[in-house]
Amino acid sequence: MSLLAQGVETIKTPSIEYRLLAPMLIVFAAAIVGVLVEAFASVRARRVAGLLVALSGLLGAFVFVVNLAGERDILARGAVAIDGPALFLQGVILALAATSLLVMAERPHDDESPTAARALRPVHTEAFPLAMFSVGGMMLFVSANNLIVMFIALEVLSLPLYLLCGLARRRRLISQESALKYFLLGAFSSAFFLYGIALLYGYAGSVSLSDLAGATAVPTSNEALLYAGFALLAVGLLFKAGAAPFHFWTPDVYQGAPTGVTALMAACTKVAAFGAILRVMLVPFYSIRADWRVSMAAVAILTMVVGAVIAVTQTDVKRMLAYSSVAHAGFILTGVAASNREGLKGSMFYLAAYGFTVIGGFAVVTLVRDAGGEATHLSRWQGLGKRSPAVAGLFAFFLFALAGIPLTSGFTGKFAVFQAAIDGGATYLVIIGVVTSAIAAFFYARVVVLMFFQEPATDGPTVVSPPALTSAALALSVVATIVLGVYPSILLDVAASADQFIR
Repeated sequence: MSLLAQGVETIKTPSIEYRLLAPMLIVFAAAIVGVLVEAFASVRARRVAGLLVALSGLLGAFVFVVNLAGERDILARGAVAIDGPALFLQGVILALAATSLLVMAERPHDDESPTAARALRPVHTEAFPLAMFSVGGMMLFVSANNLIVMFIALEVLSLPLYLLCGLARRRRLISQESALKYFLLGAFSSAFFLYGIALLYGYAGSVSLSDLAGATAVPTSNEALLYAGFALLAVGLLFKAGAAPFHFWTPDVYQGAPTGVTALMAACTKVAAFGAILRVMLVPFYSIRADWRVSMAAVAILTMVVGAVIAVTQTDVKRMLAYSSVAHAGFILTGVAASNREGLKGSMFYLAAYGFTVIGGFAVVTLVRDAGGEATHLSRWQGLGKRSPAVAGLFAFFLFALAGIPLTSGFTGKFAVFQAAIDGGATYLVIIGVVTSAIAAFFYARVVVLMFFQEPATDGPTVVSPPALTSAALALSVVATIVLGVYPSILLDVAASADQFIR
């Protein structure tokens, strides 16, 4: 006797909207093809084919994202949302991932002396499929309409990054230590995230963001479950964003990971984390925004102050950029705390602008080397402007953009989120943001003074001539930083047309 005849309800197969899911499917398909290339291609072929497969996948996915502009739908039985913010952030992730892959693809020979390190070659070709799996997870993370799917996406984007952080050859010990630290702390944050999901399920009886939005709009006697679940969920998301006091992994991981991987994390992971934060805050918890705005503002203040103040004390350029990343997370959180459409638009623009600038900064770091590899101690950068004015000038340009100097994308991004905070009644956040920006400008200017106004050491580092792919990444970063600073409406208008979540 069939199950239907016994009165047992059959499970309907969900319909899959392949066209709307195509960007993510293309990225995951490219990752799988990259694994096959690693398994069956020769060493010589892997160096070229792996990168070509990854870049082709990113380009194809980006074309689909552009073609899907204006689409609004909830897919896969409510698991995935395709709307303006999701498509905008997916496009940003793809563009930043392609730029950072260009930096990852070229590394100096480990057996070369610094004076001979002129030709660069790809190493660790397994990094390409790992990065693609992570990028696919990031794209799903910003579009998840279900907390379980969001958790799965979080793990998919995180696990490859744990492996990528341990791939540095010259600094194997510190690299593997950073990977282990990132893994352990990431596991703790995932546990907080998962426990928060459990409490929210107990509150609403569902893990769908749409159902949670309906449940939070009607006060009940189970508000303890709601706020406890929200707090635990926020811990997991803020950890991934590198916000204080959940930032302690950031400097160690940024310093120990290969610099190309650090660029990928600093740009793309931050976009993914804040994309999920914005969706969670403005969809299921929008009706209780009066309660969480205060806590989010407190986290923003702490993050800005910690990032700016501790960065002043750093003597390693990668750790300085790591604490700079923490400070920028605080600036973006001012847009989140605004809890309005202007805040959403400003935050999305800021994420794109910051991503290109920070990739450019880390790309420059890969070019300054000595006998021990990358010369990341600030004392080694002394007088770099006289040894290599072009490289030092590029780094100074990116530092000025991170500081928010006018006519750069950094200035426009800060203006956008600060204006949103003022419109949202959080003027005090803007005041603190301006003060911490001034502090940040000090440590950026200190590096510029060190490079251009001090004499170079006799045993100073050698500057490697930028190879083709790294030059392309630097060119993209420079153009994006200038264009988004001089003509910000190019991207602001796109963000304005994509500043509404589907509920």
